[in-house]
Amino acid sequence: MRRLVLLAALPLAACASGYRPVSDDPVRIGNPYAVRGRSYVPAADPTYDMLGYASWYGNESGKRTANGERFRARWLTAAHRTLPLPTYVEVTALATGRRLVVRINDRGPFAGGDSRILDLSRGAAASLGLTAASPAAVRVRIVEPSEKDRRRLRAGKPAAPLAPVAEPILQNLRAQLDGGRS
Repeated sequence: MRRLVLLAALPLAACASGYRPVSDDPVRIGNPYAVRGRSYVPAADPTYDMLGYASWYGNESGKRTANGERFRARWLTAAHRTLPLPTYVEVTALATGRRLVVRINDRGPFAGGDSRILDLSRGAAASLGLTAASPAAVRVRIVEPSEKDRRRLRAGKPAAPLAPVAEPILQNLRAQLDGGRS
């Protein structure tokens, strides 16, 4: 019985600390907002598949994310300007072909112009081999991971590993990002 009482108190303790418990419910699209004079309109986009650049951040550990959770730099999370919170995306590093699933739980990036489409946590950037090279060319696309992978990501652990992308496909993606200038 005592264990039941403690388990029931955990969500309340998280709220009392000022942070929302890590959860996929409810999914929040959010209201339009402005940062540095620029307007953003959050929206669901199940076909989201973009090429661009990702930077990484990690000095904000312990701060509140846009969906109210505690930011943990080592977890595989990211920030996006308009996708619902949370959203799961597959991120591919175009330099190496490494890819992984991350959970979007924050807003950003707000620096670096329109070519930056994602801010990765330090843990996600390190897993992709991107911490030394920021911003880095990436492909970001929405995915629907298994419930097992969702649970792992919500607990700060990686989802099942994904095979790297083959070099011919990477060359094609790089050419698309470069606009054929290479």
